[in-house]
Amino acid sequence: MPYDIAALPLSELVGPAMRASEALVRLDERISRSPVGTGFVARSHFADAVSALWLEGELVHVEDLVLHDAHMDQRAPTHELTRAHEILRLRRQVLANKPDWALGRDGLVALCGRFAAAGPMGSETQLQVPGKGSAVGGQDDEQEPEDDGLGSGSLSAELAALDAALGRANAVLDAALMPLAPPPIGGRGAGTTGGGTDGSARYDRSPLLYDGDWDEQERLGEWKAALAKLDGLPALLRAAVAFDAWNAIAPLQHAPWIGRLLVAALLRQAGTTTAQLAALYLGARAIGRERRQSRDRTTRLIAFVDSVHESAVAGIKEHDRLMLARVQMERRLKGRRSTSKLPQLIDLVLSRPLVSSGMIEKELGVTTAGALNLIGEFDLREITGRGRYRAWGVI
Repeated sequence: MPYDIAALPLSELVGPAMRASEALVRLDERISRSPVGTGFVARSHFADAVSALWLEGELVHVEDLVLHDAHMDQRAPTHELTRAHEILRLRRQVLANKPDWALGRDGLVALCGRFAAAGPMGSETQLQVPGKGSAVGGQDDEQEPEDDGLGSGSLSAELAALDAALGRANAVLDAALMPLAPPPIGGRGAGTTGGGTDGSARYDRSPLLYDGDWDEQERLGEWKAALAKLDGLPALLRAAVAFDAWNAIAPLQHAPWIGRLLVAALLRQAGTTTAQLAALYLGARAIGRERRQSRDRTTRLIAFVDSVHESAVAGIKEHDRLMLARVQMERRLKGRRSTSKLPQLIDLVLSRPLVSSGMIEKELGVTTAGALNLIGEFDLREITGRGRYRAWGVI
């Protein structure tokens, strides 16, 4: 059943939407001009990933997520921690790409299909690695090997051969993972088994993991059709209705949390946020469950708008706290040598909810004793309360 967007209660939504938009734009403007903007954005990724699991009733400690992201786990990662890290990586991927990437063809394949390819192997619609110019499936045939200065081009030829081998290996891995992935967005793709004259295609998916009647491709197309009907609405109202439509249609059977991530990307695409990806999960924690999952659509829409406002207000407070901490730590830099590691430590501490001595050793290239000495120069709070495997954060 298509999602009905008619008869929206605009008179009840405009006021809260304007208030939330104002707070969100104010936060984004501060971040774009702030010396702690990069650290704030990095911290918001961790906070939002943990909040996403919290909304599902799972508890993931932010310190465990930070250590897991730094490959310094103190114990075997749990399933919930792995899922939180997946959200963390996807948030970084969305923000690292262009504003219109997440809701485009390649973005929806990467976020909703994960390992699914956008088209047949070797086609021009294959995903590209962010920051790279070559396709995953192979190398650019038009690129000629450059001379390496010895007149033979031997080094370039060896590198080209290595790139080709890596491309073939990636193609094999993609083909192996294809049956486990949801179908690509639109059209006929690789990994299909069968298909009729109408251009439809069916994927081999384990019945133990997927419901046979749950057509993710059709549902995602239905959500995109509802999204297309929202053109002309203010950005935040469009995001609120898009999120409600996502929950009503439920395109993805095993990843409903991607909805808020796509809506945050929608706000970025509309220009409401430019320096950050809105932490919508963090704001939703301040909204009661009875409002977020109410049977009344107006109540749900207002709850979403209020969650955006709560997220922006909390972000402004966190930004001001980080600015104050930076000013206090920079006072300790007076009279220091130009080769001091303290400025680098300030940037590291402000970009993570917590840091351990191992992280400082890895990032700054110092010994364990040197890391502890650097920590002692600042009034950092010891967070874990343990004698071993300690971690520190700003007060």
